[in-house]
Amino acid sequence: MSTALDLKAFRRELHAHPEISGEERETAKRVLAVLNKLKPDALLTEVGGTGILATFGTEEKGPQVMVRCELDALPIQEVNSFSHASTIKGVSHKCGHDGHTAIVTGLAEKLAKDRPSNGRVHLLYQPAEENGAGAAAVLKDPRMKDRHFDLVLALHNLPGYPLGHAVVRKGAFTASVNSMVIALKGRTSHAAEPEHGINPALAVAEILTGAIALQHNVPTEDGLRVVTVVHVDLGSKDYGISAGNAEVHLTVRCWTDAELKRLEQDIEALSRRVAATHKLGIEIGYCFTFKANQNDDAAAELVTEAVRATGHTLVKRDHPFKWGEDFGLFTAKYKGCMFGLGAGEDMPALHNPDYDFPDELIPHGIELFHTAVRSFLQR
Repeated sequence: MSTALDLKAFRRELHAHPEISGEERETAKRVLAVLNKLKPDALLTEVGGTGILATFGTEEKGPQVMVRCELDALPIQEVNSFSHASTIKGVSHKCGHDGHTAIVTGLAEKLAKDRPSNGRVHLLYQPAEENGAGAAAVLKDPRMKDRHFDLVLALHNLPGYPLGHAVVRKGAFTASVNSMVIALKGRTSHAAEPEHGINPALAVAEILTGAIALQHNVPTEDGLRVVTVVHVDLGSKDYGISAGNAEVHLTVRCWTDAELKRLEQDIEALSRRVAATHKLGIEIGYCFTFKANQNDDAAAELVTEAVRATGHTLVKRDHPFKWGEDFGLFTAKYKGCMFGLGAGEDMPALHNPDYDFPDELIPHGIELFHTAVRSFLQR
């Protein structure tokens, strides 16, 4: 599982120069500098913003495979002090997208050395996964309109699992996730005379307690409902003014898109009842939307076969992961599979300020992707 490219150094260079969702221009330049050496048979840039689509193989009528990685980092201040620590204040690769990019680039090197004779392999370096906007932007790119993929694949590293162990499951792999913004409009008054205004404070309290009461946070059961309060904004820091406006920000998640829609409707109905009771205006909006990632049975079996063929340990997970992943937009459109790779049992969790992708995982990801892709093309 050796490679001529110094993927460890490449991954660490990306780690030291992170960029947040939608701003991955320098990251894309670094990726292109490596890809240009490998001379893809076709290369698209600025896909969905800053994305890249590198194609290996020229047979358009054969099977078409797409493998995706992500370019963006997170708005988290890194606390690590190693030599490749983030040089950008308040931004760091705390989800491992630098490692995922290194893995797909290693796959690119293998494909460049032995180009597919049947079909093509398209490597997508996707922007803006963290805010849920990237996959949608890629699919809306006019150059992607007439493309069809027979198989789409992606992976995510998983702290808490032994290094290199592969987590595969049929059906949902990640949850359906949405973010709600509930804006309440009342009327300010003098703080000494709150009876002359309409203060939304009690309504905020009722919406929060009511929404949380709707959840069923038991991952081992089918009816998962997670409601998380992420932000509340009420009034201003002016002690002579009784608050007149408020916003409640929630994230909600379920195992399926249909179940999530029902939860959203329940919270909307609750919020509108409370607003009416307190004579408040109300507006409800949504953002940061992630569709449930539904793995195709045959695609999941293909990955499972690759895990066994390469001697990796297979872990079958009984229920999906609760986090969102916008690869779900691709598996909603094409047959595909997202799987997990253990990043180490003692690794800090994803999005922790001291997390760092383990370089030792790079060759494992390359081998599994390459084995699955070749197997599919040969069929």
